[in-house]
Amino acid sequence: NKPNVCAMQQVKGSDKKYFTNCKQWYHRKICGKPTVITYECCPGYEKISGEKGCPAALPLVNIYNTLGVAGASSTQQYSERADLRNEIEGPGSFTFFAPSDGAWILDALVSNVNIELLNALHYHMVDQRLTSEELKHGSVFTSMYQDSTVHIHHYKNGIITVNCARLIKPDQHATNGIVHVVDRVITATSSDLQVMIDIEDDLETLRTAMAAAGLTTMLEGEDQYTIFAPTNEAFNKIPAETLTRILGDPVALKDLLKNHIIKHIHCAESIVSGTPMETLQGTVLEVGCDGEQMTLNGKAIVTLKDKLGTNGVIHYINELLIPDSAKTLLELAEGSTVSTATKFFVDAGLSSRLTGSEALTMLAPLNEAFKGSETMSPDFRKLLTNHILKDQLSSKSLYHGQELETLGGLKLRVFVYRNNLCIENSCIAAHDKVGRHASMFTVDKVLVPPMGTIMDVLKADNRFSMLVGAIQTAGMTELLNQQGALTFFAPTDMAFREMPQAERSRLLRNPQQLSSVLRLHVADGVLVSGGISSHIRLLSLQGEKLELNMVPVVEADLMATNGVVHAVNSIIKSLRESNFQTLQMIGLKRFPTFSGSSCSICCFLLISFQVPEPLPTRQHTEPFFFNDL
Repeated sequence: NKPNVCAMQQVKGSDKKYFTNCKQWYHRKICGKPTVITYECCPGYEKISGEKGCPAALPLVNIYNTLGVAGASSTQQYSERADLRNEIEGPGSFTFFAPSDGAWILDALVSNVNIELLNALHYHMVDQRLTSEELKHGSVFTSMYQDSTVHIHHYKNGIITVNCARLIKPDQHATNGIVHVVDRVITATSSDLQVMIDIEDDLETLRTAMAAAGLTTMLEGEDQYTIFAPTNEAFNKIPAETLTRILGDPVALKDLLKNHIIKHIHCAESIVSGTPMETLQGTVLEVGCDGEQMTLNGKAIVTLKDKLGTNGVIHYINELLIPDSAKTLLELAEGSTVSTATKFFVDAGLSSRLTGSEALTMLAPLNEAFKGSETMSPDFRKLLTNHILKDQLSSKSLYHGQELETLGGLKLRVFVYRNNLCIENSCIAAHDKVGRHASMFTVDKVLVPPMGTIMDVLKADNRFSMLVGAIQTAGMTELLNQQGALTFFAPTDMAFREMPQAERSRLLRNPQQLSSVLRLHVADGVLVSGGISSHIRLLSLQGEKLELNMVPVVEADLMATNGVVHAVNSIIKSLRESNFQTLQMIGLKRFPTFSGSSCSICCFLLISFQVPEPLPTRQHTEPFFFNDL
């Protein structure tokens, strides 16, 4: 055990040091850069040859002499030049926030005019002894320069700042006070945030926007804020028509500006890693750092840090942070995972709907939902129109069985499952994007609107010719044509051909048995592939339970007005008929699937009482399964 030894983290390749204790540990990285852990004597102690740690307590000296041993010799020299030495050697009790030697090199304040230097040094002093523990977050102390105040922030990560200068060597005790070495020269501030914006030429556009949005009074008040202030350059980077639209829309403009403002004062030196912070607009910015650069959402767009005012701090940025709430539908989709859909919407002549002020909701399929063979035919254009819903919606307000009207005049159904929320066959794959007038739902598939009943779907698909005949023989045509909500695992012609010929012939000639078998393929309720989750169970019209497990569905989500059809290459048999023997898996075939569900969303179908061998972990490209219990 080494007495009076303090740990210190130094950022590799720089002179930046952070004194550390068990409550303040920066995980061996600061601003993404690795650190080296070293140990040195705590303030006021020194080593003795042959002994562990730093056992010798140094005699206290006055502040002037303490400056020299604390690493602030330049401040010591300037104190003598400014005729401050006698004051800080004499009687009294002071706190001196002393700039380090490196801080003076970086600062242009040093002047041959001694009175100016004296005033600057007096602003670094408080007429009382204040330890680092007494420097509470948000506290304000009167300095020894014309009663100007200094602003203290003591952050949860242990970092302490005075006027945004970080204390790099705190608590250097002296006979007449205490010295805290800081990383920069601090200057007096007497202006509020609004005044600071008013007098800065580089913030002229921001100044005009703040006035138009009615936010000037807020920035003149006592509440404290951090502003990421977009410069004129930042405003000039966005398209003129976008800027004109936002400046002319008071609601969008206020949202835009509030997206740059955070409550409380966050000095750059308080950030040692990415930290989520909520803006006044309600969005979350990740305020971080990369080496010496301050970052926003991972981008180094901060050009000037720590312009401190009486009620906050300003950091200049060279990019505008436009929130979704100030964007059009087209802008919501830009640069996202739905760029293919966006291009199709534009090519279909829907740009005016996507950039206007109409209340709409766009269902935007992920890029991978498209096959790559789509052409802008009239049918495809109509399909795209049916991806746009009337009214601005929130997915949180949707409910099972709800019908949503499209611009194309169709009514789309909402299906709510334990693991997913779907509109017809398309399921929500990401959080809503809520724009100024319209919203965007990212969905996992291209929408397949229902164009007829289950019977119509089967008749239109030549894979089901034998099934259509079987349904008619079984007297189930009316059931599959009437209004309702059914899920039909429809056997293809291949499924019938896989049966022994004699068995197939007997089945197709027996209406009663055929009805029993076909009803085993039909379940109450609509279950699309996106609603599949582990061990989900359905009750067939025959009264037997189906659990998703093992034989392939060759094509899922053939949507009908009264349900959904999933094509299967296997005939489901009752367990009673099969004597509890596991049916052989046949026709294994995968079909494309998309992310957005918490589990795989393609399916296999197996009627079995036996539990199959555990399957390997499957990705979203694997089929989903059924099992009859």
